[in-house]
Amino acid sequence: MNEPASESEPAHNIEANNVGSARARFAYLRAIGPGLVTGASDDDPSGIATYSQVGAKYGTSLLWTALLTLPLMIGVQEICDRTALATGLGLGELASKRFGRVGRYIVGALLVVLIVANSLNIAADLVAIGSGMNLLHAGATWLWALLAGVIISVLLVKGTYARINAAFRVLAAALLVYIVVAVMVTHDWAHVLDDTVIPRIQVNKTYIALLVAVLGTTISPYLFFWQSANRLEDMRHEPEGGSEATPLAMRSKVDARMKERTSRLDVFSGMAFSNIVMFSVIAATASTLHAHHITTIGSAAQAAHALAPLAGHVASTIFALGFIGSGLLAVPILAGSGSVGLSGLLGREWGFSQSVRGAPVFYGIVGVGTLGGTALSLLDVNPIKLLVFVAVINGVIAAPLLAIVLIISNSRRLMGEYVNGHAANFLGGITFVVMTVASIALFATGGFSL
Repeated sequence: MNEPASESEPAHNIEANNVGSARARFAYLRAIGPGLVTGASDDDPSGIATYSQVGAKYGTSLLWTALLTLPLMIGVQEICDRTALATGLGLGELASKRFGRVGRYIVGALLVVLIVANSLNIAADLVAIGSGMNLLHAGATWLWALLAGVIISVLLVKGTYARINAAFRVLAAALLVYIVVAVMVTHDWAHVLDDTVIPRIQVNKTYIALLVAVLGTTISPYLFFWQSANRLEDMRHEPEGGSEATPLAMRSKVDARMKERTSRLDVFSGMAFSNIVMFSVIAATASTLHAHHITTIGSAAQAAHALAPLAGHVASTIFALGFIGSGLLAVPILAGSGSVGLSGLLGREWGFSQSVRGAPVFYGIVGVGTLGGTALSLLDVNPIKLLVFVAVINGVIAAPLLAIVLIISNSRRLMGEYVNGHAANFLGGITFVVMTVASIALFATGGFSL
């Protein structure tokens, strides 16, 4: 039995501690969002298709990549998140401040290429949404691809930031279904865990190409800009900032320390969630499709269709609902990520918290991405070829964009005391090397032609 407060600790101290603990818990819960949404958007239908192909082709032998990519994702996204916290500016604005004219032209060119790649990815994801709805017998693929593109475009223009952000969080939760599917269909967990911790690397063209595809899917360059932008949007809606993001240096030491810690927790949990979903998709398709010698998967919808006779219609339906939800989440983020970067570089307002009149350049670029992707989805274009082309583009620009992020985050003039530490630079440097090698391997093995 607890002692009376007067005999152990003054009552007002206990009350103060309780209030402090409650505020800390609230701060942690409130911070969960930008990192979670960014992590979930990484598991878009294109990513689900890649992971399904990995599981179908090689079973569980590539599960170790979930452990490899997790610290790399955490390291890179924490750096991007911290640039926003420390400066109150997006990566585009920071690039404009850090680099001269030639450097800004290079960054701008890379962002234009990123926007093109994202538009192609949007088209493939809209086709996946339509295919998922068709799989559920809800209508034609082209109709749902068109409806999804138009509805998303209208909501981004007309919706408030609070509603858009709430929708993002709900759609992120849709990815939990893949964990459910993995639990339903996976039985030999000892074998799964063994392949997770012990890499069994094969030296052949297809294995290396899929390994590179996994790296390119999990460490996508559009995530760099979205993590920073989403954190800033969240900071703009804090009571202490008004309509502007309040950098850490302008906060009290206690508040700054709490904000940095809670934001880091958000990033860590978001990237962990993303990789758990990746792990679940590979494990589920390995236990079903690969086990029954179905080794060729061209899309997430094809994986869901193939699951029906093996794992039952419930698992197939859940799988389809998962990538429909992830597609609805990924499309606006793909459209927004390059837009925030280029708008910031040009010194223009950006963000879904802004009106169309207040940020015309931002919404114009978003419109090009979503409506262009929607139009492309209606053409008779093979989505797999689109994704291969996107993989090549992302493979080429990921390393230089990451180098730009590292240069910015190591600038004491911009970051002050929040410049990268040794751990951040180590993880960022390793990721840069891995993505550079992956890009070279993609071309050296001819994996881009698969």
